[in-house]
Amino acid sequence: MPLILASSSSVRAQMLRQAGLDFAIETAAVDEAEIKLSLQAEGVAVERVAEALAEAKASRVATRYAGQAGIAVIGADQMLEIDGDWLDKPRDHAEARRHLLLLRGKSHRLVSSVVLMLGNERVWHYTASAYLRMRPFSDTFLDHYLTATADDVLHAVGCYQLEGRGLQLFDRIDGDFFTILGLPLLPLLGQLRQIGLIEE
Repeated sequence: MPLILASSSSVRAQMLRQAGLDFAIETAAVDEAEIKLSLQAEGVAVERVAEALAEAKASRVATRYAGQAGIAVIGADQMLEIDGDWLDKPRDHAEARRHLLLLRGKSHRLVSSVVLMLGNERVWHYTASAYLRMRPFSDTFLDHYLTATADDVLHAVGCYQLEGRGLQLFDRIDGDFFTILGLPLLPLLGQLRQIGLIEE
């Protein structure tokens, strides 16, 4: 059964490759900002927003294969919540600095959701949260961090990658590492085994 990852995230693709999966990558043109604004106006919980975004991506790619049996599509997304507000990826370095100053010395939550579709039917989904606390780092550290990470800070919500220098921003992390990276991998692998996509 062909497996497709409906995501442009190189981190998610790397996780699946390292787990030994064979898959194709197809990005989905989804207006994430519109979906977030609409659901936020309805007062929808952040967990449901992450799930809706993941499903929108998977569904968009799955429709390209309407009428073809045996196509499995994985969609995934992640949200960052702090004090009831949601943060997106920063648009530039100035916004990255503002985000890090907002997160400094505080706890925030990462919510990652994954949706699996077979054909045009959603057959499974899973959402998990992780809690992270940034230490009260100095302005000097922040300047050095932004210089060292360059444009990498623009590619991740929260302006960090735990698999790299971003780990130095934190003094406490509670949650699954793969969830923090943006894909609850162990539950996904379990589901793929259950439906016969990978070996038991």
